[in-house]
Amino acid sequence: MFGKQLRIFQLMGFEVKIDLSWIIIALLVTWSLSVGYFPQKYLNYSTQTYWLMGLAGAAGLFMSIIAHEMAHSVIARGYGIPIRGITLFLFGGVAEMEEEPKGAKDEFVMAVMGPISSGLIAAACYGLFLLGRHVGWPYAVGGVVLYLAMINGLLAVFNLVPAFPLDGGRMLRAALWQIKGNLKWATRVSAGIGFGFGLFLIIYGVFHFITGHFIVGMWWFLIGMFLKNAAEASYQQLITLRTLEGEPLRRFMNTSPVTVPPDLTIDRLVEDYIYTYHHKFFPVVADGRLTGCIATRRIKEIPRDQWPATTVADVAETCNPDNTIGPDADATEALSKMRRTNSGRLMVADHDRLLGIVSLKDMMAFLSLKIELES
Repeated sequence: MFGKQLRIFQLMGFEVKIDLSWIIIALLVTWSLSVGYFPQKYLNYSTQTYWLMGLAGAAGLFMSIIAHEMAHSVIARGYGIPIRGITLFLFGGVAEMEEEPKGAKDEFVMAVMGPISSGLIAAACYGLFLLGRHVGWPYAVGGVVLYLAMINGLLAVFNLVPAFPLDGGRMLRAALWQIKGNLKWATRVSAGIGFGFGLFLIIYGVFHFITGHFIVGMWWFLIGMFLKNAAEASYQQLITLRTLEGEPLRRFMNTSPVTVPPDLTIDRLVEDYIYTYHHKFFPVVADGRLTGCIATRRIKEIPRDQWPATTVADVAETCNPDNTIGPDADATEALSKMRRTNSGRLMVADHDRLLGIVSLKDMMAFLSLKIELES
């Protein structure tokens, strides 16, 4: 679901990141507020004032989305579900859960806290607007606060639509899960509604675009595209996790991986290993003992003229929980670690003894075969 991400800060133990796609949306939000919404609502201000209002409104929306996702994350942590962090992307954000909720009740409570938090923010902003009007705040300031009250109210209502992966869709999934006891079926139904709702918004956006309402049409079209794609991706992600759940790593593990010695120079590593075996990642083994690993992303940081004088030992990463996994772990744990570290290969090790390599490519090949045979 995510592309390249940028960490911005940490809050209450949760790492907050932005997907680079969100920067484009943030610029579009600022632009649409500055040249569309605020000039239409508040007349006779300077262009500079409208852009300041647009920036303040976009920043307020940014903080509101973080608060919304923080509510989900705090509840999830209370239910013992690991949260990798909060990532803002496209039209909102997501609390990145490392596993699905353990029960329908957990899912429902986590989902409902999102609209509740947005509703509380809307009420607080409206109260602040009334206070500002009473004490004589400038209309431009009051306009931004009133916009934040309105947009958070809309977020609360919109998120209640029973279309997965919106919060309302998660609440519907929880109800269906509770009724039938089948998470896969519940996800398929709620994601199907999400897909259909996304298509409706796309058509609705095209209609507005054709009738001359460019900005409104653009937003509905983009939101519809996001919901349709997110609904498909969410269901496929669940299918992947459920299919791989409980599968031991030995099904995918290459027990005879290619390893490199620590005294090998980088130029020889590139020529004799990377260009020969076409891997981006190699374990480093000395005297039968695993000492670390070397990846192409690390090699790219070394100037090419230094390759002949630089050895693998000089730049190799040490073994750590991000690049190794124990032999007793199952496939879902390996997949979760790969997603978190954006890596396609992990070393399977027992202390300093290398047992094999598990790769995302091999796991996906197994997944495809299993779905084909058992669907």
